[in-house]
Amino acid sequence: MSLRVTDDGVVRTFTFDDPDTRNSLDADTVVQLRDALRAAADDDAVRVVVLTGAGGDFSSGANLSRPGRDRHPVARMRQWTEIVTALQDLPQPTIARVRGVAVGAAANLVLGCDLVVADPSVRFCEIFARRGLSPDAGGSWLLPRAVGLLQARRLALLGDMVEADEARELGLVTFLVSPADLDAKVASLAERLAAGPPVALAQTRRLLNRAWSSPLEEALELEAAMQAVNFATDAPEAKRAFAAREEPRFEGRWQVESPAPRSAP
Repeated sequence: MSLRVTDDGVVRTFTFDDPDTRNSLDADTVVQLRDALRAAADDDAVRVVVLTGAGGDFSSGANLSRPGRDRHPVARMRQWTEIVTALQDLPQPTIARVRGVAVGAAANLVLGCDLVVADPSVRFCEIFARRGLSPDAGGSWLLPRAVGLLQARRLALLGDMVEADEARELGLVTFLVSPADLDAKVASLAERLAAGPPVALAQTRRLLNRAWSSPLEEALELEAAMQAVNFATDAPEAKRAFAAREEPRFEGRWQVESPAPRSAP
């Protein structure tokens, strides 16, 4: 099994684990990841999801030498579509922990995460054109949103390898840290996210993911509807903690404040 799923408290980590192929993603791994993402979405005990690779690399992308050729290409691409959709639809915030190469479909999985933490060994590549292919795994949608249209054209049409400093400048990386600080930074971010209001964070992910496809009027309506949910979920706890000068304890529970008693007429 080339995908390991581990839990550390409320943080669930998915690790691509096939170092002999630089953690390439074969057909079995694709199915495993899709099912694991769906399971995490339905698990209220999971507050944060981390994607990473074993050893020195995130992933070299889809394994074209072991693509599951017994299945029609349309079926194989549907599985990738389901992974991208599952990652975008997760209620939990996501962190990509990246070392070494993140190539092709794997690079686009990184772009699908909310936060990207990398060390100086990181190298990104939208390698598709060099393999006679066009972007997949959401790359045509995610890449322009991350780096802008002109740079997306350059990366996708030329298949340039992007080193760590340029990746940070382009916006492919949220945090670039030393190798010694990589795990501590991921753990710190996961702890902060896990302490946040789970329903509000899930709704924030949805709002931001729709930002380029929704007109302003629709975004405002969705914001209002989601805020009404927050008013009856974790906002009362935030209000209580603020008044008590304490840190809030967000649990994502539905709770409606009791109305203030009316004075007698």
